[in-house]
Amino acid sequence: MDISVTGRHVEVTDSMRDYILEKVPRLRRLYDRIEAVQVVVDRDSTRIRTEFVLRTDHKQTFVARMSGEAFHESVDLAMDRMERQLHEHKEKIRNRKHRPGAAPGPR
Repeated sequence: MDISVTGRHVEVTDSMRDYILEKVPRLRRLYDRIEAVQVVVDRDSTRIRTEFVLRTDHKQTFVARMSGEAFHESVDLAMDRMERQLHEHKEKIRNRKHRPGAAPGPR
C-alpha cells in the first residue's frame, strides 16, 4: 500500500507524518484491497483541513475531507469518515452477495 503525505500552505513535519502513518494502516483491516492512500493537509486562515484519497485495486476511489481547529482533530475526523465509508461499502458488497434471487415466474 502506497501512502503519500503532502502539505498545502503548511509544512508537514515528521511528527505529523508519523501520526498519519500510524493511523492509515487501520484502514487495511477494514478493506484489504487498498492500493494507495494520499493524504493532503491544508491550512486555511484559522482551520486545518485534511483530505484522504484512497484508491482500490478495482479502480474505486474514496474521498474524505474534514477540517478542525487542530491537526490531530482534523486527521481523526477524516479517518472516522473514511472508516465509515469503507464499512458501508463492505456492507453493500456483503448484502449484494447474500440477497435472495428473483422469484420464479409462472409456468
